[in-house]
Amino acid sequence: MAFDGDDGDGGAPITVLVTGVMAAGKSTVAELLAHHFDRSVHLRGDVFRRMIVAGRDPIAPPLGPEAVRQLELRRRLAALCAREYLREGFTVVLQDIYIGPDLSDVLTRLTPPLYLVVLTARPEVVAERELHRGKIGYRDWSVRELCAAFEQETPRNGLWIDSSDISPDETAALILANFNKARVA
Repeated sequence: MAFDGDDGDGGAPITVLVTGVMAAGKSTVAELLAHHFDRSVHLRGDVFRRMIVAGRDPIAPPLGPEAVRQLELRRRLAALCAREYLREGFTVVLQDIYIGPDLSDVLTRLTPPLYLVVLTARPEVVAERELHRGKIGYRDWSVRELCAAFEQETPRNGLWIDSSDISPDETAALILANFNKARVA
């Protein structure tokens, strides 16, 4: 299905960055969004971490220097791939966790036109979703502390949506209805 909203770019490929804490709905919503464009890619930033088969440093508090270095590599690779897909005519929906200055960093690495969607959810909703996911993200993290850090440290750019009480389909529809508010570059 083609995107029928006004992105202001006459159907040219764009980059949409979807971020939020673990279990905020990023993967599901990003996949739904990607299907709204004629030519699109759903790029999952965490795939670059999973490609490291030996020497992967755990992403657990407190982050050590090697974990920080690998997260930086992950951001660089995701942005590089996003730029290449965009250059080849694909709209890119990039999804990953970018908190605080990491969000600002990755935004500078991406090619305009650029849209930012930030998904949030109340900590108790995130904790409940975590219980029903096929993966465990909060083994070493406190849901409440990560949600608070995300809210406090992440710049208020783009379109922020609290997905606590709406379905992924409703979240995607809300994003598309307010897409012009997501444009950051």
